[in-house]
Amino acid sequence: MDRYARGDDDAFAELYDALAPRLLRYLTQKTRDVSRAEDLVQQTLLRMHRARGRFIAGGAVVPWAMAIARRLFLDELRQRRGDRTDPSREPEEDPADASPSAVDLVAASQLHARLRRELAKLPDAQREAFELLKDEGLSLAEAAAILGTTTTAVKLRAHRAYVALRAALGDLAPDLPDADRGARS
Repeated sequence: MDRYARGDDDAFAELYDALAPRLLRYLTQKTRDVSRAEDLVQQTLLRMHRARGRFIAGGAVVPWAMAIARRLFLDELRQRRGDRTDPSREPEEDPADASPSAVDLVAASQLHARLRRELAKLPDAQREAFELLKDEGLSLAEAAAILGTTTTAVKLRAHRAYVALRAALGDLAPDLPDADRGARS
């Protein structure tokens, strides 16, 4: 990004290759629509291009890009408020991978659907913190930069999400982080 910010247009290809897949995954999960997500990725990259002269050399690119993408998604969501799709609607499953048993697939699909329904019930701040940390694999600092808050606030939001999910899913969610350990870390 530093090279691109200084005017090296050839650096855009590297920047695109590094960011576009991650942005697309994040925005597809948010929109549940690949076409809308692709449009938002392009808008994100266009905003980054327009703001590249203001990019601080050595700054963290991923949180900056994700924050732009998040703002664009929220802006679009506000505009589409009347047409908003059901957030608990699940994306279509990919039938290509047939290696797990049918029982395992059904159980995993049901758990995933239930987890997504429970996530949709959480306050936006808690859900976003959980998704950025667990789905996107971002660090606390990166998530805080995207959400425009402190790492402590992200920890607290994620902890509250873990507690709520553990209470809602009970023994069906043994892989969720231990809420007590998360609060102390």
